[in-house]
Amino acid sequence: MRFPNQRLAQLFDLLQNETLPQDELAQRLSVSTRTVRADITALNALLAGHGAQFILSRGNGYQLKIDDAIRYQSLQDSRPSALRIPRTGQERVHYLVVRFLTSAFSLKLEDLADEWFVSRATLQNDMVEVREGFQRYNLTLETRPRHGMKLFGSEMSVRACLTDLLWELAQQDSLNPLVTEIALNAGVPEQLVAVLHDTLTRHHIRLTDEGELFVRLYCAVAVRRISEGYPLPEFNAEDVEDNVRGAARDIAAAISQLADKVLSPSEENWLCVHIAARQIQEIAPSAINADDDEALVNYILRYINTHYNYNLLNDAQLHADLLTHIKTMITRVRYQIMIPNPLLDNIKQHYPMAWDMTLAAVSGWGKYTPYVISENEIGFLVLHIGVGLERHYNVGYQRQPRVLLVCDAGNAMARMIEAVLQRKYPQVEVTRTVTLREYELADSIGEDFVISTARISEKAKPVVLIAPFPTDYQLEQIGKLVLVDRTRPWMLEKYFDADHFRVIDSNMDRQTLFQELCGQLREEGFVDAEFLDSVVEREAIVSTMLGDGIALPHSLGLLAQKTVVYTVLAPQGIKWGDETAHVIFLLAISKSEYEEAMAIYDIFVTFLRERAMTRLCGCRDFAEFKTVAMESLSRF
Repeated sequence: MRFPNQRLAQLFDLLQNETLPQDELAQRLSVSTRTVRADITALNALLAGHGAQFILSRGNGYQLKIDDAIRYQSLQDSRPSALRIPRTGQERVHYLVVRFLTSAFSLKLEDLADEWFVSRATLQNDMVEVREGFQRYNLTLETRPRHGMKLFGSEMSVRACLTDLLWELAQQDSLNPLVTEIALNAGVPEQLVAVLHDTLTRHHIRLTDEGELFVRLYCAVAVRRISEGYPLPEFNAEDVEDNVRGAARDIAAAISQLADKVLSPSEENWLCVHIAARQIQEIAPSAINADDDEALVNYILRYINTHYNYNLLNDAQLHADLLTHIKTMITRVRYQIMIPNPLLDNIKQHYPMAWDMTLAAVSGWGKYTPYVISENEIGFLVLHIGVGLERHYNVGYQRQPRVLLVCDAGNAMARMIEAVLQRKYPQVEVTRTVTLREYELADSIGEDFVISTARISEKAKPVVLIAPFPTDYQLEQIGKLVLVDRTRPWMLEKYFDADHFRVIDSNMDRQTLFQELCGQLREEGFVDAEFLDSVVEREAIVSTMLGDGIALPHSLGLLAQKTVVYTVLAPQGIKWGDETAHVIFLLAISKSEYEEAMAIYDIFVTFLRERAMTRLCGCRDFAEFKTVAMESLSRF
């Protein structure tokens, strides 16, 4: 059976072992639900003579129904294996990386371009990202005239680069052909599943599912490299526990058999490091004696207590979690093992406070240690700190709706209405209850909206008219006002103003910008002299670029006397490390308002999700900026 287009083949594969609703299928295929329905009809027409149909199960989605198993199996057996050609730019980058890592000879882009039916210029553009990826592993591509390009670097780096890529791809799609067919020897990963499970069980070693997948892929990579004549150089592993060494010895024996080569001691030692770096610690915290582990945990928690006024020192659970994680983390940083953190961007956005706290603490500790802790590792620590903060503090600040109740039916009826509201909408704060006359005499209303048992006029705030015993419809009307997001618009009103808004049309570098903005804030009493140095130091650790041309420079710790956001629009752009910033928000946050001001980050994340940078950058004054900002916040 031949599919008339690639999308039908993809849809057919998606529904082989899974029931999926049409909305999910439309999202995965980047088409409308109407197109999905048309494609299902076309597929069923193709399958009419093969004993199977796709049917719609109400409430679940489309699923494969096989009426004649024999005819359908013959169809499956007759399907030719697809020609593996990368279609998208990201796929080409992955295929190029694997080709260079696994090829013993030089590669010519002209040959690859002909094989993949693309132009040489297209592959040259892809090579920019390929080279950047190799640089992170200290691998270099050298070009020789008439021969092509060849990869050079240490065997450890080659294996690390290939394993990391396959691990990321396998987590996204376990059937990715690079993982199942191209980069590894056929059948090896499947054979290693039983070997690893048996070995780790016998030696009482626990790994997460992700950790076991990584070790399995590394072993499969090692089998291919060793069988092709690329052993590891001399390497010794120190401070390895006996059960880890025993497991590494057994796994190395299996690798030797699969590769049909005798392994050097270095292979076993490097396996020890990989297993130790990913095992789940089951020992009591009191039994962990490594000074670095304990020192780093205590330093982080003391730093947070001193600089951010959050006392987590007595949280035994957090201390134990950090200690067990950091023990394996130090093994990784000692041997420069990089573990990708696919949730890093989400962690930065969902735990902005914990991210800044942990980054500042780890950076301070890094001055006294030879270890370099990557952003990925810091991200894992942030998860522990973020959970600890949520356990002890109300860090997810939200401005709850404040309501004025107008009731002339007496105290008993007012209390009854308050009880109904509290039961239905516990987040509502009834600030005060007034009579009809008191309401009419009031010049203005400070609350967010008004609930009244009598018909009254509006005073610039919404009014909901209810009966003494509210109906479901009336409660729904109240709910529409209760569920409105008031936190971000209120933050915009409170911390953004025209005095701290600037449009820069001329060329300016980042250092000059910091000096001018911090100088103004210092003159106005918002910050002290040390604020500028701290902003520069924070920027030097990791770029504060949020993405899409939006940057959020701020200090290490809470050094402001009062909280304010300085907004800068730079249509021409300001060089920000390797990127260019067009919208800059300089944050000056005080200790007294820190927990509340964390909601400011939600405003910036909303701008990012709304892709509002271009519209914000087109504003010429604060009034225009505020209008565009409010529109973005109201849509999200």
